[in-house]
Amino acid sequence: MSESVINYIHTLGRAARSASRELARAPIAQKNQALAAIGSALNAARDTLLTANAKDMTQGLANGLDSALLDRLELNQARIDEMIEGLRQVAALPEPVGAIRDMRYLPSGIQVGKMRVPLGVIGIIYESRPNVTIDAASLCLKSGNAAILRGGSEAIHSNQFIAACIAQGLREAGLPEAAVQLVQTTDRAAVGALIQMAEFVDVIVPRGGKSLIARISDEAKVPVIKHLDGICHVYIDQAADIDKAIKIADNAKTQRFSPCNTMETLLVHQTIAADVLVPLADIYRQKRVELRGCAATCALLGEDIKAATEEDWQSEYNAPILSIRIVTSLDEAIDHINHYGSQHTDAIVTENLCHARRFLTEVDSSSVMVNASTRFADGFEYGLGAEIGISTDKLHARGPVGLEGLTSEKYIVLGDGHIRG
Repeated sequence: MSESVINYIHTLGRAARSASRELARAPIAQKNQALAAIGSALNAARDTLLTANAKDMTQGLANGLDSALLDRLELNQARIDEMIEGLRQVAALPEPVGAIRDMRYLPSGIQVGKMRVPLGVIGIIYESRPNVTIDAASLCLKSGNAAILRGGSEAIHSNQFIAACIAQGLREAGLPEAAVQLVQTTDRAAVGALIQMAEFVDVIVPRGGKSLIARISDEAKVPVIKHLDGICHVYIDQAADIDKAIKIADNAKTQRFSPCNTMETLLVHQTIAADVLVPLADIYRQKRVELRGCAATCALLGEDIKAATEEDWQSEYNAPILSIRIVTSLDEAIDHINHYGSQHTDAIVTENLCHARRFLTEVDSSSVMVNASTRFADGFEYGLGAEIGISTDKLHARGPVGLEGLTSEKYIVLGDGHIRG
């Protein structure tokens, strides 16, 4: 790792640590003013942003990026609208910092409670998606945290322009520009320096492919909030409403193929399989989704479906490919999900309340749904305004990580000259 890259990252870290102290005491009105100003800057410069993104798209095509990565990289007017709306939603959320709860008197006469506080400095490492630059900046800013953003080299032009809009908004609100810093170098050594900079960074949030997240998890000296895979399931129960089941299974797979909350395996109870899978297969064929099934599924759907392998049940395709398994019971479905799933998002379609409650209780995932598409597992859809990432860990934060996931709590004690006897 070159000394110049280490020195550069440490310079960012020192500036972020200083800015984090100022952000921690910034009033909510000032933070919301910055969010509004960032949104205005983005809105005023849409064409320039799209031009910058076009450079990234052209370079991505030349470098042979696959269709899933290109889909994540591309910006258009609708996605810019979503970025601006995300800023508005975050601004509208209640102030998380400084909230006090559970204050109570103890026999000694002191009052003890908890106060919500920022984590400090958050490093975000991500690939492809320029919108993550806005999501991360807005959530860190609102929660009183400084952010160091290291986007992928494939999105460098888009991210640099978005970062300039963020800096403009911070200036207009009177907040330090170092509150949100983009790593300007594409040198991969910058990632290694950032994830080992424990003196300046309090938590790392990786968003990207499995290899990136696995590397960061292995090498980081800073706590990591992460998920490795998005192997999401929909189980269609024997008590499912057929129309609901078809609509949900279609949407969960085909609304977009690349996100981590897209269904990768469809489980169907044997008593309802023919009624559900025959019309679903027609829909998937029309949308050019490749189907891979268990023996019973292949027998039902015919020769144009491939036989699923053990690897298929363990795969996050991020592509128009779907594995299908016919099961004999709710127990078998739950066992399959808990064995092959990635603890990301899983859904049941059923009108049986007991089955729904069992699924909610026994499926060990960060988001568990009843009669809804897995595509809803998203900070924006959960009303968080945006998300900084998805966590499948069980400590600190789980599921879409919004404002609360970027804060912690400390005990506070109020006394009036009390001493311990």
